[in-house]
Amino acid sequence: MKTPAAVPEHGAECPKPRVRDRIFETACALFYEHGINNVGVDAITSAAGTNKMSFYRSFASKDELVAEYLRERERALWQWWDGVVAPHADDPRRQIEVLFDGVISRCRGQNVWGCAAANAAAEIRDERHPALAVIHGQKAELRRRFRALAVALGAREPEVLGDALTLLFDGAATAKLTFACKDGPYVNVAKAVKALLDAQLAH
Repeated sequence: MKTPAAVPEHGAECPKPRVRDRIFETACALFYEHGINNVGVDAITSAAGTNKMSFYRSFASKDELVAEYLRERERALWQWWDGVVAPHADDPRRQIEVLFDGVISRCRGQNVWGCAAANAAAEIRDERHPALAVIHGQKAELRRRFRALAVALGAREPEVLGDALTLLFDGAATAKLTFACKDGPYVNVAKAVKALLDAQLAH
């Protein structure tokens, strides 16, 4: 039998999040909304209600914090991906379709500013930046997953199809930012994917 969780006594305050967690959560929100170059340590510590001393006790540098932010976004991406495809484990075509249906739904959501990794890549020019390895790793895994789905589908050219799906997946998120209209090109990405799948499966 599970032990019931302790309930705070009436009037007792819930424990505050650790300073490191508060800094990290604040930075993640600011980076995604405003971009990594537009958000400095001062802005992060001010919004988190702390100071630079606490910041540098928690993170070696802003660059390291950016890398950790992108690792967290990547974890969230694969958690979402795995959850979406799980109900269709034996149907690779349906897995691909629901992934792109999900992309459209996400793009239509509020406070959505595209792909965090792609946004960061557009801002980073220093090849030594620790976030670049995170970005490159995420995109390589995205490509690997789509190519694997194309193989499972029995596509005539699985590598070509996998790469096309990778580009459409990334492009849909970018279109959310680059088109001012509410019905940007991302709304038709599922139809484009269907046409690709039909062509790759045609005899």
